[in-house]
Amino acid sequence: MRTHTCGELRISDANKEVTLAGWVQKVRNKGGLIWVDLRDRYGVTQLILEEGSTDKQLLDKAASLGREFVIQAKGKVVERAAKNDKMPTGDIEIRVSAIEVLNPAKVPPFIIEDETDGGDELRMKYRYLDLRRNVVREKLQLRHRMMQETRKYMDGQNFIEVETPVLIKSTPEGARDFVVPSRVNPGEFYALPQSPQTFKQLLMVSGFDRYFQIVKCFRDEDLRADRQPEFTQIDCEMSFVTQEDILNTFEGLVRHLFRNVKGIELEEVKRMTFAEAMKFYGNDKPDLRFDMKFAELNSVAKGKGFSIFDQAELIIGICAKGASEYTRKQLDELTDWVKRPQIGAKGLVYVKFNTDGSLKSTVDKFYSQEDLKAWADVMGAEPGDLMLVLSGDEKATRKQMSELRLKMGEDLGLRDKSVYKPLWVVDFPLLEWDEETKRFHAMHHPFTSPKREDIPMLETDPGAVRANAYDMVINGVEIGGGSIRIHDRATQQLMFKHLGFTDEEAQKQFGFLMEAFEYGAPPHGGIAFGFDRLCAIFGGSDSIRDYIAFPKNNSGRDVMIDSPSTIAEEQLKELSIQVAIATK
Repeated sequence: MRTHTCGELRISDANKEVTLAGWVQKVRNKGGLIWVDLRDRYGVTQLILEEGSTDKQLLDKAASLGREFVIQAKGKVVERAAKNDKMPTGDIEIRVSAIEVLNPAKVPPFIIEDETDGGDELRMKYRYLDLRRNVVREKLQLRHRMMQETRKYMDGQNFIEVETPVLIKSTPEGARDFVVPSRVNPGEFYALPQSPQTFKQLLMVSGFDRYFQIVKCFRDEDLRADRQPEFTQIDCEMSFVTQEDILNTFEGLVRHLFRNVKGIELEEVKRMTFAEAMKFYGNDKPDLRFDMKFAELNSVAKGKGFSIFDQAELIIGICAKGASEYTRKQLDELTDWVKRPQIGAKGLVYVKFNTDGSLKSTVDKFYSQEDLKAWADVMGAEPGDLMLVLSGDEKATRKQMSELRLKMGEDLGLRDKSVYKPLWVVDFPLLEWDEETKRFHAMHHPFTSPKREDIPMLETDPGAVRANAYDMVINGVEIGGGSIRIHDRATQQLMFKHLGFTDEEAQKQFGFLMEAFEYGAPPHGGIAFGFDRLCAIFGGSDSIRDYIAFPKNNSGRDVMIDSPSTIAEEQLKELSIQVAIATK
């Protein structure tokens, strides 16, 4: 139905007779002269019909075309009189000799162009139309390229791609499962996998040595811009490896993707312990595109009569370089910002290090110029800088300062999306305390190996035990995480015990895995990358939605097909499910 696509013809094709097919992007009718922009996946080509050289019936047919009509056009490639250097086909146009309407179209609910008039909800309802827009299609083309380059690298490293089951067993750890009722086993349920974790470990027991899978996973959790109920992972596992082997192998994958997809040679991937990340940045995924490390001020700010500081567990500050010219209005807005419920600070102390060397603060009543100069020395501040200080409970204050640091980085234009700062965060805590359940939970998952030298502390100080776990972070976004796994039954049973499992519960949930460990399980470890997030980072976006062909909205709904939805009562009976209908 076509000899060429709408994106490939050039001036070298002049005088060729061609056939194109696609969608009508736009019709410009100047009476005796009609231009039609014809679009397909590959680009746009301009068609021209001119009174005198085109018969009236064909002119009338072209004039009747509407936006998004599907047509076939035949004609000769000619040089354009007014060239368009903003499009690859801008040197030529097609002098049309025949048009066939393959399918007319209703007027679309929004303009199908890069700059559209359609809101998010409307475009999601008509996602199949939104996908015709260049800006959306290019994001999915980027995703395709990332998939192909991932497979190319993994194959080159002797990994084998293995598909693991989608209908699996529900487990109590981690996020909520999506569950699937079994018709042939009434009252029993499958779960959709949050991760292929146990299966990839069993593949290592099976001797596969190196496994990977670009795999769909499912979590029934609250949604954000970087979360969807179904998402894609690059899931990987290796045998006979140390943590260092895994970091080097998958640093290699990320370098390969940047080189072959973005044309960027990635700089050194820094390493930082979890403890350092929390101490200097207040979170475990620090954005290293800018500095503003936390400085602890307890030793220089306490004991001066300022009760808020004197009573605080922690006083920390950040130095915003060159920001001493912030106005009183800007500083009041910052103070209001940190006092919002989402941040939760009681207030903000600031110190301006003026260009003349003087220091002006909100606490001049309590601190002399010499005192404030001591703060500046601790924070590495110089004339022209702005120091911002928070205090209070240690854990809460670090979290608040982390948010303030990110806001200052954004406000000062330091979070450039064209700059990439990768980081490995290592030595995570093995366990974290949950106040609600009053017990420890696995910070990563229950199969993560503790540092061998820390195992004795499981009995005495469980919260201090470090895990053989690691995350890759790029620009403040966690894009991958993994660990060296437990590979023997005794250690796995010990881990379950400290997570509050009874022997019976552990056997019921994971007996198959512990038994497999008794048949010669090799030391192994792995990692999983959030593929949707990785695509969004490469595309310079905050949201993963546009990198998924058919995403859900913030309520977890697919508004295009109206899902989730009720099912017929007959189906419910077959599945042995009784549904209580809530009454208002």
